[in-house]
Amino acid sequence: MKSMTCRQLGGSCDQVFRAETFEEMANLSKQHGMEMYKARDADHLKAMEAMQELMKSPEDMQKWFMGKKAEFDALPEDK
Repeated sequence: MKSMTCRQLGGSCDQVFRAETFEEMANLSKQHGMEMYKARDADHLKAMEAMQELMKSPEDMQKWFMGKKAEFDALPEDK
C-alpha cells in the first residue's frame, strides 16, 4: 500500500489516497475529483482546467501520466 495526496496527483488539496497500484490510485483521485466538481470547489475546478488543457495533447498527457506512475512506483510502502 502506498500513499499520495490529491496535490501530488495534480489536484489542489492534501487529501491522502492509499492504493496498491497506480491504476487504483488514479481511480481514487478521479472519484475525488468528481466529488469536488459536484461540490463546485473553486481550487479543484482550477486544477481540472489545467488538466483539461494538458489533455489536448495526447503526448503531453502520456508524459504526465508516466511521470506520476514513476513517482508512485518510487514511493516506499506505507508502514
